[in-house]
Amino acid sequence: MKTVVVTDVPRADASAIDALGSHGVATVHEAMGRTGLVGASLRPIQESVRIAGSAVTVLCWPGDNLMIHAAVEQCREGDVLVVTTASPSLDGSFGELFATALQQRGVRGLVTTGGVRDVADLRAMGFPVWSAAVNAQGTVKATAGSVNVPITVGGTVVRPGDVVVADDDGVLCVPRADVQSALEAADARVMKEAESRAAYVAGELSLDRNRLRGVLEDLGVRYVSAAEYYAAEAAEHRAAESGADHGRG
Repeated sequence: MKTVVVTDVPRADASAIDALGSHGVATVHEAMGRTGLVGASLRPIQESVRIAGSAVTVLCWPGDNLMIHAAVEQCREGDVLVVTTASPSLDGSFGELFATALQQRGVRGLVTTGGVRDVADLRAMGFPVWSAAVNAQGTVKATAGSVNVPITVGGTVVRPGDVVVADDDGVLCVPRADVQSALEAADARVMKEAESRAAYVAGELSLDRNRLRGVLEDLGVRYVSAAEYYAAEAAEHRAAESGADHGRG
């Protein structure tokens, strides 16, 4: 089945999704073993916005937004629309009218490998977007694609019902089956960071708290005074000049 609209996709627990969203992209990414990022090419059109929701995935033909129209019907409250194209395309396939329809259905935002337009309106209405481009170039509605099938975004596979977390740091995908374990790991990381933050406020150094002095030593890093460093540098410079003189002789 190459062109389908899959309905009634399972979602993760809503409270777990919200909890992951409260932690944000960087924390959850680290807690998951530094996995799940969709890459640095998708950037927010707004600032200081953090969302998390269940992915409704869309595979479009380049320059064609027909399947986004089909996807709107499949969206529920708390979802995030995730759009890509069969081959790279930065055309502005999404704008204020789509956002109005999605916002009315409780959709929390858009992630797209393509372009968006009407960005002033999107910001004004508070509809968050992460996209690869801002582009006024319009699209057609002529070619079949699919809704709620696995898609690839920045090298990461996003499946319908996976949890998407997005903020100023980028976009992260948490597989639906891993939501609870990711949340537990993120909770633990937040507690550990709180302890470290308190230690740093008290004056402790990260070198000591993270036991990194031994790492530096094992890597051959030495501590020398400024006088020693510049004396050695001067000696090396004199030796180099001496060698050059002998070469000319």
